[in-house]
Amino acid sequence: MNIFQEAAQKIIDSHYCVAFTGAGISVESGVPPFRGRNGLWNKYDPQSFEIDYFIHNTAGAWEIIRDIFYDLFGQVLPNTAHYALAEMEQRGLLKAVITQNIDNLHKDAGSTEVYEFHGSLKQIVCLNCGQKVNVAQVDMNRLPPTCLTCGGLLKPNVVFFGEAIPEYAASKSVDASEKADCMILIGTTGTVVPANTLPSRAKAGGTTIIEINPNPSEYTNRITDIFIQDKATRAMEHIMEAIDELI
Repeated sequence: MNIFQEAAQKIIDSHYCVAFTGAGISVESGVPPFRGRNGLWNKYDPQSFEIDYFIHNTAGAWEIIRDIFYDLFGQVLPNTAHYALAEMEQRGLLKAVITQNIDNLHKDAGSTEVYEFHGSLKQIVCLNCGQKVNVAQVDMNRLPPTCLTCGGLLKPNVVFFGEAIPEYAASKSVDASEKADCMILIGTTGTVVPANTLPSRAKAGGTTIIEINPNPSEYTNRITDIFIQDKATRAMEHIMEAIDELI
C-alpha cells in the first residue's frame, strides 16, 4: 500500500473527516501567499491590513485592498484540490472544510460546509450599520466605498490584524476539530494564530492527521501521522484515485 492509498483508507474508514486548508491550496490557482519568499508581505506593508490603520487611512488602505484582493484575486479559479474536497463532501467522505483562506475558492468549487476562519472577500460589511452585501454590489471605482443604506464606511468582511475571529466561524471550526477522527491538512504552515491551534486540538482527541505540503510545517514532526510531501493538486488527485480503487 503506497502513501496515497494509506491516506485514502484512513479517509474511507473515518466517521468524521475534516479538511483544514491554508494558502498552499490556492497558490496553484494563482493566489499569492502572504508569507514566504514570494509572499504579499514582501511587497506590501502588513500595517495596511491593521484595523486601526484601515479606519484612519481608509482611502489609501482601500486602494491596496482593491489592487491585491479584487483586481488580482477576482481573476482566480478553483483548482483540482478544491474540486476534490468538494467531491469528497458530495460522496459523504468529508464533513466540513475549515479554511484560513479568504478567496472563496472552496465555495466556488462546490463545497457547502465551509467555515471561513478569516472571513471572505466576496462579502462586504458596513462598519456603521452592520449590513453585509456581495462585493459585486460595490463600485470599486469610487474609493472608499460607502453603504447605500446608511452611508457608513464599507470594509471587506475579512479579519484584519487587531480584529477578533468571527464567532460563528470560530465555534464551528472548534466543534468540527473536536469531532474529527481524521483531519486533512493542506498547504498550511501552522504559524498563523489562533487558527494553528485547531489541528492540535483535533490531535489531542485522537484524530489521525494527514498532511499535504511541499515542505515540512510546524505540524509535520509534531502531530502529523501521514505526511505527503507534494503539491496540493497532485496529492489530492492521487488520493481521489486511490479512494476510487479502494471503495
